[in-house]
Amino acid sequence: MRFDDHFLEEIKSRLRLSDVIGRSVKLKRQGREFVGLSPFNKEKSPSFYVNDDKGFFHDFSSGKHGDLISFLQETERLTFVEAVERLAAEAGVPMPVADARSAEQERERAGLADWLDQAARWFEGELKRPGGRDARDYLIRRGLPETEWARFRIGYAPNGRTGLKDYLIAKGARPGELIESGVLIEPEEGKGQPYDRFRERIIFPIADQRGRVISFGGRALDPNARAKYLNGPDSPLFDKGRVLYGLAEARKLLHAAGDGAPMVVVEGYMDVIACQRANIAAVAPMGTALTEGQMELLWRSHPEPTLCFDGDAAGRRAASRAIDRAMPHLKPGRSFKFAIVTGGKDPDDVLREQGPLALKAQLSETTPFVDALFTRERDSEPLDTPERKSGLKQRLRAAAKLIADEDLAGQYRIDLFAKFDALVRAPDAPAKAPWRGNAPGGRKGGGGRFKGRQDEANWSPFPTAEGKAGAVRLSREIDGMAASVAKGAMEDPHRLDDHLEALQQHGFGDPALLELAKEIIRLRIEADVLDSGALARHLASSGFATLLTDIDRAAAKAGAPFLKQDVTLAAARSQWSHAFETLSRMAALEDALETAKLDLDESSSVASFMRLKTERDKLKRAIKSGTIWSDDGSS
Repeated sequence: MRFDDHFLEEIKSRLRLSDVIGRSVKLKRQGREFVGLSPFNKEKSPSFYVNDDKGFFHDFSSGKHGDLISFLQETERLTFVEAVERLAAEAGVPMPVADARSAEQERERAGLADWLDQAARWFEGELKRPGGRDARDYLIRRGLPETEWARFRIGYAPNGRTGLKDYLIAKGARPGELIESGVLIEPEEGKGQPYDRFRERIIFPIADQRGRVISFGGRALDPNARAKYLNGPDSPLFDKGRVLYGLAEARKLLHAAGDGAPMVVVEGYMDVIACQRANIAAVAPMGTALTEGQMELLWRSHPEPTLCFDGDAAGRRAASRAIDRAMPHLKPGRSFKFAIVTGGKDPDDVLREQGPLALKAQLSETTPFVDALFTRERDSEPLDTPERKSGLKQRLRAAAKLIADEDLAGQYRIDLFAKFDALVRAPDAPAKAPWRGNAPGGRKGGGGRFKGRQDEANWSPFPTAEGKAGAVRLSREIDGMAASVAKGAMEDPHRLDDHLEALQQHGFGDPALLELAKEIIRLRIEADVLDSGALARHLASSGFATLLTDIDRAAAKAGAPFLKQDVTLAAARSQWSHAFETLSRMAALEDALETAKLDLDESSSVASFMRLKTERDKLKRAIKSGTIWSDDGSS
């Protein structure tokens, strides 16, 4: 049975991945993800992760990666149809009715696919025959050796009008089927016989997500040909706006590489082949600007594909079109990065001239979407007058409004305006603090350990972040453990998800970090999702640059284990939570001791005061000696 994408997405939208997997795997929430022991391998430490927002699981022990349907296929050995039927019943989504007409259309599509596969085999054979010599020479000059031709099913269409037609009709095909599949052209008004669409061209089979041939692309060998590249027409199998060349192979490469591997969108068939030969997952649109349908295909495979364009004017225009088309569809976990291959080259040139390591290095130098957007708007006109500067800010505000996801739109406003402020700020003007909190003791003012004279002395209606933090730094260094906890939070903002209320109450445990904690809280409330890179850039451009340097220095001296490179993500998050909770408890004890001092005339209050002081002093000794890590629960 054939299921359309809308039907499958409806099932997934009604079922939470962690609920389905949680019935057979014991899962524990860890930030915005769930973690548990692998259902595929025996292990003692959990390496199996489930992400509801992105709709996938990943098992580091086996490399398996997939969604709801593939999880049932892997763990219960169900067929695709069986898994879909079970999940549809659970989600309450009626199965599509396979009426007679739909069944007939599916049989027709299967028949066309068979003929296209036969055509691909014929093209591959023609490449090896004497008539394919020029095509072979061309491929070798382009750096594609004969050993790679079969992998990508490269072929050759000879310069005859009916070579492919005669072959397929001899096999039993009807001319009407071959016209419908796109390999034959029917003369206008029925004048004459159908003839081969592709002639004297290198042939690149175009496959669907399952690797089934659905059309062809041809590169002309004749330099005088009207079209250098020619794609097959839309057909019952091929919709060029919803297909990406190389997608099936790219998904295999992504699966083999695991999480973190890039997925690159390039401009041509040979560029895709070059990247995939270098083990880089790459795809290309069908000679058109990237469509919404193609973006959906990309995001199902990768949360942040890299769009690779030429550095010339045409490449910049293509990048600008991609920005405009993508913005309404951006969401947390669904964005793009941008890369430019330098020196006027394309990926195929770089691979041929410099090798795969050079290609990987160039494609790894990427620009985040928000930076590409800001650069485009900034460079659209000079910023030499107040009116033009104001115009830039209006364009940035309008751009952020194009994003349908409200949380992400708010985060974009924060980042774009921070870049604007850094751009137009006078060279010697102090940085403006983005925090606009209430007076001391208010809800946004922090409270807890930071209530009282310290805040009252520093607070003003328009505080400067560096000024307030700096006033405390002049008196003493930042506490090492507090600096470590702050650094860990900025490197992995997901750690804050379960501790936001405590952060509002106690900050990071050092008055020097109060304004930093406030700003992170503000961003977290407005944006809901924090990316470590965007957070760092925002804080650095908002007056915290010197403080961040001080934090790095103090954290390096402290040597907290969760900041070490050899610690697993799960262990680091557990150790960080333990440290944060310890600092929060310390702050709560300090507050309680201040209150208890007022009632020391009563014997019961003295006993209470001493209990609190004993606990506080024990925590201090554990922090100073490092024994705090011996019972952090991460081992």
